[in-house]
Order: sequence, then structure tokens, then C-alpha cells
Amino acid sequence: MKSVFSLPTADIRTNVLSGLTVALAMVPEAIAFALVAHVSPLTGLYAAFIVALITSAFGGRPGMVSGAAGALAVVIVALVVTHGVEYLFATVVLMGLLQVLFAVAKLGKFIRMVPYPVMIGFVNGLAIVIFLAQFGHFKVMGEAGEKVWLAGMPLYVMLGLIVLTMAVIYLLPKLTTAIPSTLAGIVLTSVLVMGLGINTLTVGDLGSIAGGLPTFHLPAVPFTLETLEIIFPYALILAAIGLIESLLTLNLIDEMTDTRGQPNRECLAQGGANIVTGFFGGMGGCAMIGQSMINVNNGATHRLSGITMALFLLSFILFGAPLIERIPLAALIAVMFVVAEKTFEWGSLQALRRIPLSDALIVVAVTVVTVLTDLAMAVVLGVIIAALVFAWQHAKQIHVRSYTDGNGWKVYELEGTLFFASIANFQNLFTPLEDPEHVVVEFRRARVADHSAIEAIDALATRYMAQGKRLHLRHLSPDCLDLLERAKDMVEINTYEDPHYHIADNKLG
Repeated sequence: MKSVFSLPTADIRTNVLSGLTVALAMVPEAIAFALVAHVSPLTGLYAAFIVALITSAFGGRPGMVSGAAGALAVVIVALVVTHGVEYLFATVVLMGLLQVLFAVAKLGKFIRMVPYPVMIGFVNGLAIVIFLAQFGHFKVMGEAGEKVWLAGMPLYVMLGLIVLTMAVIYLLPKLTTAIPSTLAGIVLTSVLVMGLGINTLTVGDLGSIAGGLPTFHLPAVPFTLETLEIIFPYALILAAIGLIESLLTLNLIDEMTDTRGQPNRECLAQGGANIVTGFFGGMGGCAMIGQSMINVNNGATHRLSGITMALFLLSFILFGAPLIERIPLAALIAVMFVVAEKTFEWGSLQALRRIPLSDALIVVAVTVVTVLTDLAMAVVLGVIIAALVFAWQHAKQIHVRSYTDGNGWKVYELEGTLFFASIANFQNLFTPLEDPEHVVVEFRRARVADHSAIEAIDALATRYMAQGKRLHLRHLSPDCLDLLERAKDMVEINTYEDPHYHIADNKLG
């Protein structure tokens, strides 16, 4: 990866300007997620700054942006309401430790086993979540102290500003790409609102972002087993959600940029960032697909973009709060609407009619569950459905060709994979009552995959022994021989022709 000093001037400008754009888009998101989690806006902003800085500098996917995420906020709120914010900080530290252990175990590579339909469902689901989340900004505090929808002229003004910003974002690239269109849209709308004195909701209406540097803070919780029992379940869920969202976003950017990130390195950076965040008063974080899409679509795929984004965010907190708080929310809502539109895989809607029904079901299921519950549950559900479909399809792909050889023995030539899902079909391929005294099962074109298959072979041997007949098993691997019990004496060993693969069984070391 190129260093900052070796980047062409044009790339430096692109990455710095994109970092500024993403920082502006990050502010309302971080504040909103902090409020969802029932913590102060600065708790969200500090998390966004620290997590973005560390993961951008040391992570495995340059160009990906991390920060305080909504997927974590919805889990955090229950902990904060029940036990207080200090338990949150302790949980974030433990969350980071779990993510580091995940990286040390080099488990990040397994994210590449997530099926493509699950990826599509993940992307579409998050695009819808990003879109729907913006409507929370259309509410203001009513006279009775409850949130009410905007109406009348304030609503029309906000909608007009949103349309204006989106028009700039979509049309400016047709004229010039010297400046990111998202940044141009935010600046133009902000200047218009401030210059004409237009009355509309601004970032400051969400809460003040002014503050100092984050300071080291040891979580004020009892260091006891009882505390661990409280925070561990939350930390485990947060670690899982954070890594799943981060690694899936990494995969998505890999596809968009035709490059390859480093999942284990990203896991390590995410874990380290959350440990630091927990000790500096942040709410924890992970990759943010919306902000990452802004960055990548701007052409900013170097570490510089994320680092400058974090530094811009810190400068907003320290010096720029009065100006940033005057930015109209409409401009930032428009940016996220565009992000949602560009993130959603529109081509998948037409593809649903052409791809296998099982894949279409996975796409829809993951999308719906992502919107209604959370990302981790959606991805796990999608992988489970895909695994079951795979097992069902391969269970039907076990076949046999039978004939009588010159000795009068009946030979069954098995073809396919024998595993837990195919053993029922396997048993139905044989007819012990009708077969002659000697029967051969030829495994040359078959593979014995797990212990269920071993049990099925033993059960088949029992059926033939019950009829007083002799079963001959040929071309089984040595592992199969070690695990067979009743059928062990029926295996015919040929050192030069027998396969030498390993089967999935916990009896093997």
C-alpha cells in the first residue's frame, strides 16, 4: 500500500476532500446513534474519532470508514438503561478484547465463506436501514415533550433543501470531478441557508458537539465476577455484530475496487480501536457502510481519507462546533439518501426472477431480517439457509451403478458424497434381501465426509450380516478404516489405489 508521501497530488486532494465530506456526514449519525444508546453526543463522537483513526491507520481495508454505528447502538441501549454508562465503557473494552482474540485465531478469513445471496441481502437491508433512519430527523420536540413530525412550511423547506442537495450530488459530476459532489452539495446548501437566513433544522438541534480532547478514563465498575456476568453477553453480541458488519463491508469494497483486503488485520484493528475507545469514554464502533460508500464513490481508497476524516471530526469537536452546528440537517439527510440509493443493488430485483428460488429466498430473508432485527441475526440466518440448501441439493446427488462381475458377486459403484444429509438415500440404494452371497461396494468415485457416513456404512454392514451375506468395501480412506466398527473386517485394502483424504470427525486428532 502506498504511503501518503508517495501519493500523487490529485489522489491526496481526493482523499482529503473525501475525508472532510465523510466527517460532515458522520456528525449527525454519531450524535443520533449516541442518543439512541442513551449516552451523550460526545460519547458517540469520541467513538467515531478514535475508531476511525485507529482502523484507518492500521486496519486491513484502506478506504473503509468505521465509527459509532447504529447496529451497536440498539444493543447498547438496554445495558445503559439498566446499569449505566460506566458498564458500557467496560463492555466496549471487553468487546475489543474478544475481537482481538478472533483476529489472533485468524478467523477473519471465514467471512469469505458467506454466500453471495447473503451479501446481496446484507447490502440491500443496510441500504433500507440507512434510508429509513433519516426519517427520524423529520421529527421535532412537541409542546407536550414528545417527538412530532414536521408539517407545513418547515417540512416543505426541508424537502426543498434535500432535493437541492441531491440535485447537486447527481449533476455536478457531469460538469467536473475536481471536488466531491457530496461536499459541494453540503457546502452550497449550507451557504444558501446561512446567507438567506432560512429557518430549518440544523446539526445543533441534535445536540452540541463542542468538547475537549478525549481523556483516559478507567471504567468505574466493580472488578468482580458479577460485573463480568453482566457485561460479557453484551460484549459478545457487540463483538459479533461489529466484526460481521465490518468484514462484510470489507468484502463489498473489495468487489467494488477489485482489490483484496486483509480480514484478520481488520479484526485486530477493530478490536484494538474498541479497547482504546472504552478507556477514553466512547461507545464503541465498527465499519459504517454508508460513510464507506461515500468515501469509495469519491475515489478515496487510501488510508489518508480515513485518517483525515478522523482528524476533521476532532477539529469539529475542538474548534469548529459553532460552524458545524449551523449546517442544515437537510443537506446531510440528502447525502445519506443518495448513499442508500447507490448502495442498494437494484439489479438484484430483476435477478430474483432468474436465480434459483433458494437464492432468491436467501436474498429476501436477509434483507427483511436486517431491517426488522439486526445484521448479525440476518447473516447467520442467511448462512444457515444456504448451508441447508447446499446439503439438501448434494444429498440428492449420490448415485449407484450396479452389475454382476465374473465371480457372480454383485458390485455397487457408488458416486457422490456420503454425509449426514445423504445417508437416507444411501441406504435405499441397496437390496440385501435380493442380493447374492457376496456384495461389493466400490467407493472409488465417492467420498465419505463425516461420522454420520461411517455410521451408515456400519449400519449397511449389519443389514447384510443379518442376511448371512458377505459385504466387501473397496477404496475407503485409512481414516474410514480407523472409525469403522462392525464393517472394519469387510474393508479390502489396496495401498496404492485407496484414497487418502481426511473426513470430518471429532475422533480424529
